[in-house]
Amino acid sequence: MGHEWIDAEKEFKWSEDVKVESKVTEIVLVRHGETTWNAAGRIQGQIESELNEVGQKQAGAIAERLGKEARPVAVYSSDLKRAKDTALMIAKTCFCPEVTEVPDLKERHVGSLQGLYWTEGAEKEPEAYSAFFSSQNDLEIPGGGESFDQLCDRSMNALEKIAKKHKGKRVIVVTHGGVLRAIYLRITQASSAGKLLNASVNVVHLRDKKWIIDSWSDVSHLSSVGFLQRGFDGDAKP
Repeated sequence: MGHEWIDAEKEFKWSEDVKVESKVTEIVLVRHGETTWNAAGRIQGQIESELNEVGQKQAGAIAERLGKEARPVAVYSSDLKRAKDTALMIAKTCFCPEVTEVPDLKERHVGSLQGLYWTEGAEKEPEAYSAFFSSQNDLEIPGGGESFDQLCDRSMNALEKIAKKHKGKRVIVVTHGGVLRAIYLRITQASSAGKLLNASVNVVHLRDKKWIIDSWSDVSHLSSVGFLQRGFDGDAKP
């Protein structure tokens, strides 16, 4: 599976009743299903972690939901396995022939915090822990981590490329809590993104070169599956 940008628009014919407004590009942002490390309260960053049993059910539930909605012209994903596995289930129900991996959609590199439990981060890596929650957005996390500005720039650049490729169409993008938080804060200029829940649906529109949040953190499709209430919250220390 390559990392090149693939034009998938030719794969489908849209019926009149499922078209997105032609001047609006709709991107459905999905956070991956729950993983073993999510459940354990362990910091993943760019380290791989498998979907657990709940996460598999969540991925199935979100795939079922999106399969009943307007058909996307393409499905994109972070190149981390937890996102790819979620995206593959969605692509199947949406009749998309492939999932295109985009490395710039991967989770934030959080330096020396990666692999630690949230409860031990402040004690074991106080400098990195402080940098993660810092309001200084250009501060890189010690241990090879990214600054929040770096995360925002690459996340929005990836989103812009996808939107440009599929202007006026509907696209699904599976990514991570940190990336979703970056996108929300960059678009809204808000002070907090709130909790970002596993397998949530978050819809953004691009109209006349302006990004708009259409809906955010929707987990109505998980009522029979369940989810971690704490979600991902990069604004508040655990």
